[in-house]
Amino acid sequence: MKDAWRHFAAEFIGTFALVFVGGGAIITSPMLAMQAAVVNIAMAHGLILALMITATMRISGHLNPAVTMGFLVTRRIEPMMAVVYWIAQITGAIIAAYLLKALYPAAIVAATRLGGQSISADINMIQAISLEAIATFFLVFVVFGTAVDPRAPKVGGFAIGLTVTAGILSIGPLTGGSMNPARSFGPAVVTHIFEGQTAYWVGPMLGGIVAALLYDRLFLRRGSEPADHGAVSA
Repeated sequence: MKDAWRHFAAEFIGTFALVFVGGGAIITSPMLAMQAAVVNIAMAHGLILALMITATMRISGHLNPAVTMGFLVTRRIEPMMAVVYWIAQITGAIIAAYLLKALYPAAIVAATRLGGQSISADINMIQAISLEAIATFFLVFVVFGTAVDPRAPKVGGFAIGLTVTAGILSIGPLTGGSMNPARSFGPAVVTHIFEGQTAYWVGPMLGGIVAALLYDRLFLRRGSEPADHGAVSA
């Protein structure tokens, strides 16, 4: 396995940062008016993701199990390395959630579920899955269009972060705008509140798979994947 620990560390740190900063923004959101809180949460997630993807994309830059699934179904990452990425992402999310619990005031942590998302009572599970799938489709499509395609504009993680910001602004009030199973699973493990996890896993995975296959088959020229996207060798 090619330098698996280096890939693990990059995915762990990046996902840890996303959950810590994004969760922190949700935890402190009751201090703001509702509309301002949504913008604050969207910007926090988008900014930290843009920065951490830019910092880690030379090594991995997924920071999301749905993105890794997209790479796996298009054969841009080997199965064993995909497992390494998923373990790193989930572990980073859980550790970040434990630190949020330890460092933020207990009352506000309990009220905000450690920054975990929840599904609005105004929609059903099918609607929630569909919303998460569509938003994640946009996210993974942008990942392939800016970070995977060798002819793409070299904008780092900026476009990807903006896509997450737009997704949260769009569907955040209804599903929380996860688009990332690890992002939702970390706080759920620590709070023991697993409400909506079906939507946060099924929706992003489906959206990621469809976006990856569509971009790979329709827009990309066939060729070998650059080594810095996480390929492995015996």
